[in-house]
Formats: sequence, structure tokens, C-alpha cells
Amino acid sequence: MSDVSQARGEVRRARYAVAAVFAVHGAVTGSFATRVPWIQEHTSLGAGQLGFALAFTAFGASCSMPLAGRISHRFGSRTALRGLLALWTLALVLPSVAPNLVTLCLAMFAYGASSGMSDVAMNALGVEVERLLEKSIMSSLHGLWSAGALTGSAAGTLAAHLGADARTHFALASAVLTLLGYTVCRWVPDIQPAEDEEPPPRFALPPRSALLIGAVGFCAVFAEGASLDWSAVFLRDRLDSSAGLAAACTTGFMLTMAVARIVGDAVVNRFGAVRTVRGGGVLAALGGLLVVGAGHPAAAMAGFALMGLGIAVVVPLCFAAAGHAGPRPSQAIAGVATITYTSGLIAPSLIGGVAQATSLMVSFCVVTALACGLVAFAGVLRSAERGGRAREVSPPGAAVPGPPS
Repeated sequence: MSDVSQARGEVRRARYAVAAVFAVHGAVTGSFATRVPWIQEHTSLGAGQLGFALAFTAFGASCSMPLAGRISHRFGSRTALRGLLALWTLALVLPSVAPNLVTLCLAMFAYGASSGMSDVAMNALGVEVERLLEKSIMSSLHGLWSAGALTGSAAGTLAAHLGADARTHFALASAVLTLLGYTVCRWVPDIQPAEDEEPPPRFALPPRSALLIGAVGFCAVFAEGASLDWSAVFLRDRLDSSAGLAAACTTGFMLTMAVARIVGDAVVNRFGAVRTVRGGGVLAALGGLLVVGAGHPAAAMAGFALMGLGIAVVVPLCFAAAGHAGPRPSQAIAGVATITYTSGLIAPSLIGGVAQATSLMVSFCVVTALACGLVAFAGVLRSAERGGRAREVSPPGAAVPGPPS
């Protein structure tokens, strides 16, 4: 086998390995989401107390994300991802063993912190593999995250239907996902810093480029969070839909996003990141207008589907643009991820506050306006269009030095 063929084989294996990491990460999220009612009952918390505890997930993620770059610099990308992913899969057990509000808050902080660090590490490696392939793959990687989340959710739904104790369910899921994650990390790229490269700071403000890219991601994640949490309520309260039809709208939105992400790379490779996001912004804005003016559930469901289709690839492209924008992908990705996590945290409550003061229709007018922002500011993602510099992929057990500082 020639050196070129061997190198291509290494890159393909690296791509599949990183894709599997994304699926494992998503499966943890899907598993947890299905057992939140069990956790609420086990801890005897009201809705407000539960919401307060769940907010610690985003708080933990936001605090820990800047550390991912430092850890990758210290241990190398492969070892760092393997350890951080194991922390995340093992952290799944923590919420199920928390007996009260205080311990649940601590558990959710640790759960969010491990999620955020592993999220940054795997996205940084996804950017590196994308550089080596010289074509977009970030959308499909996030699509596999969604597929993993759906798989974990399906398994969790079955466990809940069978009346399984969440402690047992989470312990089994954690063991399987930890083993799977540890195994597939064997084939991810092992990027090592140069000897004279200074380590990134433990905590640092994101670069200006990441702030601009994060603003685009903010618009997309805000629309995503609003649609996921409020689409069913919109159909039920505003259009008098049945509970089943309202729930189907949310499920349809999730499936639309997952499918669009899996096939989105072909669109990005054909039209480029900027035109793809602008086109997606147009679709999302049209979907928002359809929701706002809907007089029938079918029209609203079509509108939410269009929004899902329009925003699906935006966050993957934001991570890619951040990773390509400078010499330290982890730091830039951490900055963008922190902004998008914040957007996902505030979107549901802000939509509820606007709806309380006015109406849900006005709330989705806000969402539609933010979708228009995707059209206006897509140009900041230009660095995602095959920017950056490729590094060699190391075979298992070898190491590749990073660029000098």
C-alpha cells in the first residue's frame, strides 16, 4: 500500500471515529432527558426547583469550556478526548443518585462541566479532520450527535415504559457508552503541541472573531431552543391542537434538524458556508412567518419544520469557522460554545416572558427577527470555507506535533 493510500485510510478512520464520539456524546443527552420526570419524583422537587437545578447544567458547561484547550495541550488531543468523554459518560449516573435539591444542583453542575469540556474537545478534533479532508464534515458530525440523542432517548423511553429504576438504567447506559467511547477514541487524531508552544490560558475571553461567530450561533440556537420548548405549547394553546399532535410537532422538528444535518455537508461543499447559512436564514424566517400567521396546525407544523431545516447546519458551521479562524481552535470553539449555550439557556425563559406580557405570536416574531439576522451576518463565517491549515494524522500510538506558537 502506498503512503498516500495509507494516509487516506488513516483520515477516513479518524473521521468515522470522531463521528462515533459525537454519537456517544448525544446518546448521553438523550438518555438523561427521558428520565427527568423520574429524577423530579425521586428528589420530590417542584417544577420551579427542578428548573433551577437544571440551569446548573449550562452554568457548569460555561465555566468549564475554556479548560478544554489547556487539557488538550497538556495531554494531547487523543488522551484528552478519551478522558473528557469518559467523564461525561460516567457523569450520567450522578443526577440519578442525588437525593435532594442541593445535591442535584451539584450533580447537574458536574454533568454540565463534563459535557462542555468534551463538547469543545470533540468539535476541535472535528475541525482538524475537516481540514485534512478539505471538505465540510461538521454538519454530518452534528447530525450523528442528533442521531445518538434520538437513540439514547428511545432506549430511555423503553426503560421508563418498563418502570426501570433510573439508577440502574443510567449505570448500564454509562458503562456501555464509556466502553464504546474509550474504544473509538483509539482512532481519533493525536495532535501534540510543539515543544516551544505556550499553553493556552486556563480562562480567557474568547477572541473577537469568536464573538462575531458566536452571535450567528446565538440566533440559531435561540430559534432552536424556542421551537423545541414552545412548539407544542403553541399548537395546543393557540391552535387548540390535541396533545398528541402538539408532541408530534416537536418530534418532527427534531427529526428535520437531524436529517438536515446529516445531509447538510453536501450543500455546504456545493455552495459554501456563507451562502448555505444565508439560504438557511431565509428558510427559517419564512418558517417563522408561517408560524406567526398560522390559522391551522398543519401550517404551524410546516413552519416549525422549515425553521428546523433552516437552522440545522448553522451551529456546526459556527464551530468550524471558529476552529479555522485562528491558531488555537479549542479556545475559539469554547468561546462560540459558551455563547450558544447561553442562548439555549435564556431562549425558553425569554420566550415565556414575552408570551406572558403579550402573546406567543409576538414571541415567535422575535424568533423570526433573529432568523433574519442569519441572513444579515452570515458573512462572518467565511473563515469556515476551507480555511485553516491541515496537520498530519497520526496512526494509533503515534503523535503529531502541532504548529509553533
